[in-house]
Amino acid sequence: MAKPRVTKSARIAELNRDTERIAEPPSVVMSGTVDKIIPPPRPSQPEKAQITVDEADERHRDLRIENELTDEHGDDVKLKKGAHVEVIVTAEPKDQ
Repeated sequence: MAKPRVTKSARIAELNRDTERIAEPPSVVMSGTVDKIIPPPRPSQPEKAQITVDEADERHRDLRIENELTDEHGDDVKLKKGAHVEVIVTAEPKDQ
């Protein structure tokens, strides 16, 4: 027997009531390449890595991040020019 039709808002409310479900914010993974390493303007500031994201719009294609990263073992690492990276963009949850 087919399940009865339920409105979208009722389905969302049912998912929100489920305490065992871990709600994850929406996200997307895009690939990119490190184009250049930008030295710091002052010695007290960190260097930056410019990443070109392949799947992004033309005006949002270049990202600059601090080149002070940590790997899965807790060791400090740095990106190098030409390195292939994955960029994960995550949305902030809305306040209700």
